[in-house]
Amino acid sequence: MFDMEVPWWEFIVRAGTVYLVLLAMVRLSGKRTIGQFTPFDLVVVLLLSEAVSGSINAQDASLPGGLLAAATLLALDTLIAIGTSRSRRLDAAMQGNPVLVGRDGVIYDAVLRRERVPRSDVEKALRAADCEIEDMRLAILESDGDINIMKKQDA
Repeated sequence: MFDMEVPWWEFIVRAGTVYLVLLAMVRLSGKRTIGQFTPFDLVVVLLLSEAVSGSINAQDASLPGGLLAAATLLALDTLIAIGTSRSRRLDAAMQGNPVLVGRDGVIYDAVLRRERVPRSDVEKALRAADCEIEDMRLAILESDGDINIMKKQDA
């Protein structure tokens, strides 16, 4: 239970590598994957954790090895949180920027396709904002995957 089968530093290297690669893969998969899970997204996340568990611990079931890998993941997450809070560039690289998906009653279908967002999600956001499409001033896909609607001002 306490004897590790691999050297201690290998847990740090493995956990760090898997963390950074998965972070890049999730970031590249798009804003909606991060922001709002469909049942399919949830299954992918669960399978990802199972798929990489052996890569992180090198099939070592020792208590110190598991704790060292967990500590490494938490430390990397903390470092990235600190970095993104202090650097706009790093924050934009890690979380992305908001994207305009509609203006003045027009939904930009090409932008939705590029961002892999179904039009029905914008329509749902319009209903949630109690806004008819012709009353929409802006529709913005936020970096967390939410869609915010701004209504036109009455003149």
